[in-house]
Amino acid sequence: MSTLYQTRATATGGREGGVRSNDGLLDVRLAMPKALGGKEDGTNPEQLFAAGYAACFQSAMAFVARQKKIPLTSSTVTGVVGLAAQEVGFKLEVALEVETQGLSQEEAEALVATAHQVCPYSNATRGNIDVALNVKAA
Repeated sequence: MSTLYQTRATATGGREGGVRSNDGLLDVRLAMPKALGGKEDGTNPEQLFAAGYAACFQSAMAFVARQKKIPLTSSTVTGVVGLAAQEVGFKLEVALEVETQGLSQEEAEALVATAHQVCPYSNATRGNIDVALNVKAA
């Protein structure tokens, strides 16, 4: 398999620093959330992960819908990412809240299940992070 796309992002200062992509399009200040004792005057890695996973998953849904000719007229995906303590270190908790337009509940659930097999984030997290899929068709 050949790599279709590759990018780089460099972090400095950890959770109290910043991160910048090699092309400069992503250049954000990082800060601890208030819930963890921070000032919350910047974004945090969990927000970035939630945003990336949500966007990637929605694209996977659109890809599957096109391939299978599913009449998906609109959708939203909200990534919910939590940071939890475990016996050694920390772990992520992830849920994807998916809303679709133009599909029955059964069709929406089938589309989301297939997208979960296609999405690179889902494939990367499978076996490492439990991902809850919450689907609502309208």
